[in-house]
Order: sequence, then structure tokens, then C-alpha cells
Amino acid sequence: MKVAVVGAGAIGAFVGASLHRAGAEVHLIARGPHLAAMRQDGVRVLSPRGDFTARPAATDDPASIGPVDYVFLGLKANSYADCGALVNPLLHDGTAVIAAQNGIPWWYFHRLPGAHTGQRIASVDPGGAVSAVLPPERAIGCVVYAATELEAPGVVRHLEGTRFSIGEPDMSVSRRCLDFSEAMRSGGLKCPVEPDLRNDIWIKLLGNISFNPISALSRATMAQICRHPDTRELVVTMMRETLEVAARVGCRPKISIERRMAGAERVGDHKTSTLQDLERGKPLELDVLLAAVVELAALTDTPVPTLRAVHAVADLLAQTTSRSTS
Repeated sequence: MKVAVVGAGAIGAFVGASLHRAGAEVHLIARGPHLAAMRQDGVRVLSPRGDFTARPAATDDPASIGPVDYVFLGLKANSYADCGALVNPLLHDGTAVIAAQNGIPWWYFHRLPGAHTGQRIASVDPGGAVSAVLPPERAIGCVVYAATELEAPGVVRHLEGTRFSIGEPDMSVSRRCLDFSEAMRSGGLKCPVEPDLRNDIWIKLLGNISFNPISALSRATMAQICRHPDTRELVVTMMRETLEVAARVGCRPKISIERRMAGAERVGDHKTSTLQDLERGKPLELDVLLAAVVELAALTDTPVPTLRAVHAVADLLAQTTSRSTS
């Protein structure tokens, strides 16, 4: 199996190192000091499950790799439309693209039975720009439950979780999913093949759609948001509205709001990825988390006043932040 990891940051390098340990031919695509460190010393993973070092190939030139069986996308979703130069040299007719993203994916309605089959979600696939680079038929969805951070160039700190759920947009259990799942398991990770990955997408989105924008707007950790009575209620309201939108597009996630809140509280004083991006001056990944659900609400005539209000102020924050760092 030949795998290229495009965007080998904390999650991408962790997956690449694990697959390499399992015997796959892995190529990490990165840049800067992180790339230099991985070339010199490999990927060092520090984990409560045991530290290890892997030495997969690392480069900033996808053309030097050639076509692969799987492209694992470790990029933020707001980079997908511009990733053609990185991805195109890696493709052959059968290459699968595994998109490890938060939020609503560009392929969401691809081959999904029902009234909205083939519907394009403009907020995550504007003008079809993402589909043009990453055709939905290549896509394998991936919901990441692992938490990692880049402690230093070439050094990944694995904090918790090893689950990477994957699934086909058409809800089949394909050979390409089963083969990738087996390689991930051989590398020490959990990788269940879910016939209905959309259920996992909405379960994880319940937290991302609420805690991420609120944390960026308030500069608060997840525990602080939970402990404050009014923001806690705000999160619960956003989750309720999100579940209603999910139901209107045919998905009823098998989890209660109470359980989801309890899980968030257990995370403790953790800064969401959106807050971390804000503090680092990076673009905020809010379209797939919040704008897409507001768009789906409009598509299905679902009232979501709280989601719309939070989206308005979060979108303004994203725009003003973008202008100040450009």
C-alpha cells in the first residue's frame, strides 16, 4: 500500500508514522522546519500508549512521489479548493482521497438517497471549486476522534484517542475502506468502517459547531464555557438546532445532548482548534462547521435563530481577523 499524507501536521504525521510502522509505503508532504526535522530524525510520537519513532519519506514535492493508492488529507477544509497542485501528481484512476476534516464535507450529498441527492453545499464547495480538485467519487470520509499537537518540529504529542472512523459516501462497505482500515489497525489505530459515517459527522459536529465559535468569540476554554451558566445554555440551544437540521436531511445521530455535554466537560480547560487558529493568526475554519449547517437549515426550511446569530458574529470575526493578518 502506498500512501501520501498531504498536510503532515500533528494529525497527518501521527497517521503517517502509524501506517509506516505497519509496513505501508508512506510519503509525508510538509514544509519548513517541520519538514526538515522529519527528514533528519523521522517522526517522533510521544504517547501515553508508548513513544515511538518512524522514518517515512518526507518531501515538499508531490511530483517526486508519483501516484499513490491513498491520499490522506491533513489540511484544514478551507484549503481544499487550493490543494490541486499538491494532490494532482499523486492521483491515478483508482486513488482514494481520505479527507480527515471537521464539519460538513463537500461530498455530503454525493450518492445519498433522498430529495437532496447530488446537492452542492455552496459554503463548503463554492462554485464547485472543491469538487473540481477532489471529485466526490474519490472521497472516503474520515471523522477524527484522536487529539494530537505538534510539540516541536518533527515531534507529535498524542494526547488521547486513536479512533479514525471512515466510510463511503454511498454507504457501502468497500474494499478500499477495508484495506485502509486494516493498515491503520496494524499501525495501532482504531479505524472502523462505518456504513453511515454521516452519523459520526453530526455527533462530532455537535461539539464543533457550538464550542468552536463561542471559544473564539470569548477566548474561553471548553470547561470555562461549560461552567458559565449562560454560555452552557447557549451551547445546548445550538446543539438542539443542529440536531433538528440533521433530522431534516435524514440523519438522527445516536447520542443525547446531555452525553455530548458531559464529554465536552471531561476535556477540561482545552482550547478549541478555532481558538488556537485565532491566537496564531490563521484563517478560521468556520464554513464547514457553522455556515454549512445554516445553509442546510435554509435548504430544509429549518428555524435556527441561535445558529444564525452566532454565525453572524463569528463570520464577522473571521473577516476582520483575515483582513488584519493579510
